[in-house]
Amino acid sequence: MDNLITLALDVMSGEKDPHASVAASIDLLTEREDIHFHLIGNQEKIKHCLPNKIDDKITIHHTDEVITMNDSPMDVLRRKKNSSMRLAVEMVANNHADACVSSGNTGALLAISKYLLKTIPNISRPAIVKSIPTIKSFTYMLDLGANSNCSAEQLMQFATMGSVIAQEIKGINKPKVALLNIGHERVKGHEVIQDAASLLEESTLNYIGFIEGNNIVEDIADVVVTDGFTGNIAVKTMEGSINMFSAFMHESFQSNSYNKLASIISKPAINKFKSRIDPRRFNGGLLIGLNGVVVKSHGASDSFGFYHALHTAIDEVEKNIVPKLISVV
Repeated sequence: MDNLITLALDVMSGEKDPHASVAASIDLLTEREDIHFHLIGNQEKIKHCLPNKIDDKITIHHTDEVITMNDSPMDVLRRKKNSSMRLAVEMVANNHADACVSSGNTGALLAISKYLLKTIPNISRPAIVKSIPTIKSFTYMLDLGANSNCSAEQLMQFATMGSVIAQEIKGINKPKVALLNIGHERVKGHEVIQDAASLLEESTLNYIGFIEGNNIVEDIADVVVTDGFTGNIAVKTMEGSINMFSAFMHESFQSNSYNKLASIISKPAINKFKSRIDPRRFNGGLLIGLNGVVVKSHGASDSFGFYHALHTAIDEVEKNIVPKLISVV
């Protein structure tokens, strides 16, 4: 088939693997005929999760070696060369797959991907970028955990790459780019954020200045730029707040008979609300800046979350993000 998209999946490294990743693959194959999956991991466990008849759009690559969440990035580079994660990235590096997806150890995935794929010209470090739900739509935020410390120049690189993503995926001509800071005022923030602001002000990007954490979801910016330490904490705080709010709402509706009846009447509205804020719908962080498409799914992803991570990978392939990044940065 023309324009067949091939995805290499590390189906062993997530907390709910291989069930979550294999089930997500099957769900996607019921919707699209232009996808071929390379499922990498323990063959017996993978087959146990598949229907009796294995689809011809699925190829299994057996390995017993798995990278755990406790493995250090340096150790996996030296010792686990036959792991499901590494073999998945190698398929992209060898042009045997258009993209790979893993729910495994973030540090290990970054180390392996950077070692095998290398960064594109003029990019010193890859970053993790993903869409974040906002009141009316969504925004792209990076870095979300790849780089704890960043220079002003690297934040500038992140802004440029994030702008390309927003332009291609959201279809915005001049995406609005903002720096996450402790205040709107130009004088606020540490030296690195101040220097990054100066670089962005002199650039051709549509830079709109600083925004604070509460502004991320207010549709002010199409791209929010920060270092990986701050970004990771911000996103996980948002996810935790959503879970807390959902728990409080459930508790309130179950508190008495009247509220239980109210929950039944308002169930359609509640379901719509939950769907809008469900973090699983925004699962899948792209390791942007590499010579290949690598998507990091949440470590605890279920099949619904992994399904959306697969869509993230497909979007990047279909939009030719890597070649476009190379031409811009």
